[in-house]
Amino acid sequence: MHCAAESHVDRSISDPLIFVQTNVLGTASMLQVAKESWNENMSDKRFLHISTDEVYGSLGEEGLFEETTAYDPRSPYSASKAGSDHLVMAFGHTYKLPIVVSNCSNNYGPFQFPEKLIPLFIRNILTGKPLPVYGKGENVRDWLFVGDHVIALDLVFHEGASGETYNIGGHNEWKNLDLVHLMCDLVDQKTGKAQGTSRNLITYVKDRAGHDLRYAIDAGKIQKELGWVPSLTFEEGLSKTIDWYLNNGEWLEHVTSGAYLKYYEDQYQNR
Repeated sequence: MHCAAESHVDRSISDPLIFVQTNVLGTASMLQVAKESWNENMSDKRFLHISTDEVYGSLGEEGLFEETTAYDPRSPYSASKAGSDHLVMAFGHTYKLPIVVSNCSNNYGPFQFPEKLIPLFIRNILTGKPLPVYGKGENVRDWLFVGDHVIALDLVFHEGASGETYNIGGHNEWKNLDLVHLMCDLVDQKTGKAQGTSRNLITYVKDRAGHDLRYAIDAGKIQKELGWVPSLTFEEGLSKTIDWYLNNGEWLEHVTSGAYLKYYEDQYQNR
């Protein structure tokens, strides 16, 4: 199960070559090692490549990404993941490597590094720092709880058909600003603050370069073929996630020290 990737769009804009090295060359190395070590004995082998819905580009107000949607990456991150997807499929076709690809929507949950939106904003709410919302906060994402994603990956790895792609989505489309409002209200409720207090921390910053408007996944294939559906609504998953970060403050402070502080300043405070 090839999970390794540079995955943060903001970082890919400031340092694209790291994403090419990790996501494209790194995946090529993994594929080559699998091919060489498995040789011709591939009957009980499987190479699952875990990718992203961002390879499909950006949607308008309607429509969903399907497995047959043409690739149209818009950022160095999504372009590097698209390149890795193509390499995986090519190794499957050329060398008969038993591959399968999954493309998932935005993950969230415990242990997520706080460069990502949800843990970043939870930390900022708890410490009273501004909540930097890109543009007007109108960009839409489909959110998938990490526990549900793990269950889906296990199914795809063991029961998915070789050479196939499976889209994994949470059926949870949210505008960024609505998501931030929900986070603020849940943290206020859980920490005993007056409702609406944390919404005052919202600060609008210059929009991200090439910011895709909307991602949304049609997960009908994995539901029909493998019987997978997400178990949690976004409200349920977000509540569980906030509880985890509230109960693991020491971990959160540890991972946001050192070089992270310089990254945060460059990414948000200098806009």
